[in-house]
Amino acid sequence: MTKKTKKGLSYRDAGVDIDTKGQFTTDIYSKMQTTFSQRVIENPDGFGGLFALNSRLKKYRQPVLVSSTDGVGTKLKIAFMMNKHDTIGIDLVAMCVNDIIVLGAEPLFFLDYLASSKIVPKVLHEVIDGIAEGCRQAGCALIGGETPEMPGFYHEGEYDIAGFVVGVVEKDKIINGNTIKPGDMVIGLSSSGIHSNGFSLVRKVFFDKTRMKITQRLVQYGLNTTLGEELIRPTKIYVKPVLNVLTKHKTKKIVKGMAHITGGGLLDNIPRILPDGCAVTLDRSRWDLPKIFKIIQDVGDVNDQEMFRVFNMGIGMVLIVSGSNVDTVLNDLRHAGEPGTVIGQVTRGDRIVQIV
Repeated sequence: MTKKTKKGLSYRDAGVDIDTKGQFTTDIYSKMQTTFSQRVIENPDGFGGLFALNSRLKKYRQPVLVSSTDGVGTKLKIAFMMNKHDTIGIDLVAMCVNDIIVLGAEPLFFLDYLASSKIVPKVLHEVIDGIAEGCRQAGCALIGGETPEMPGFYHEGEYDIAGFVVGVVEKDKIINGNTIKPGDMVIGLSSSGIHSNGFSLVRKVFFDKTRMKITQRLVQYGLNTTLGEELIRPTKIYVKPVLNVLTKHKTKKIVKGMAHITGGGLLDNIPRILPDGCAVTLDRSRWDLPKIFKIIQDVGDVNDQEMFRVFNMGIGMVLIVSGSNVDTVLNDLRHAGEPGTVIGQVTRGDRIVQIV
């Protein structure tokens, strides 16, 4: 007589469905493949992603690998409120690749960490769609990731994401700002809106203080969009236009320094690349301020100093070049589809930014 096996407690009883996770991992591989190049060695069931360096690094004499990791902060709350998840992955990639491009690095590959209380395939597929799109925009491969299911750790219906990118730059072409000097010019590249920082203040202003609805149209503020549509706009990825400038001038560093304008805004990010004895003066009349920032400031009664320390205020990336190279760089950017604007100048000072 065969003895019956007692069913007992299972992992699924604890809230983790191994079968669903396995199927989800299999299903997203086709999305990853849309980002692959010949450098990716496919390893769909492996414990790690494989990326061949030899074919890519032949053009580098002293290749230096550059890495960065980031998330999208409480902008995720906007995605949850709107039940819209197909662009938040673009934000994730942008926050990582924009950080390494400022060093002159070309992004090579990307990995993601996507954790949730319960895997809901439809929602997480949308997230991966966004990550894949971001990788295509940045020209890097999505070669792996992790999707833990953690019941009781996250609120039901919510998830968290983090990204990891690795890029490469020639050692003597690393851009670090050490040659910046007074008289150099500051070029700004426009943002697409709030990007992916400052959302704790954004939510405080719109949902706690004014009790606005995510579906409220902003016609009275001069925008033909809903609040949600304006807040969810994905972060702009600057990799291709910036690389276009750098690769067109291989024999010299035509760009002296770059800053990705994220948390800390223009006031805190630009000083990170300034050498001692240098400051920057920005002319706020030289670029258009997206209306969403004016709305935040007026509705939330936020002062200028705070706005410029929290938000990008319409400038998502800054390039510093010598006066003799300004026209060349502006022309290169325009041909790459990302027009830049001279927004200020390097002056003598103690690593501060003044906005006039």
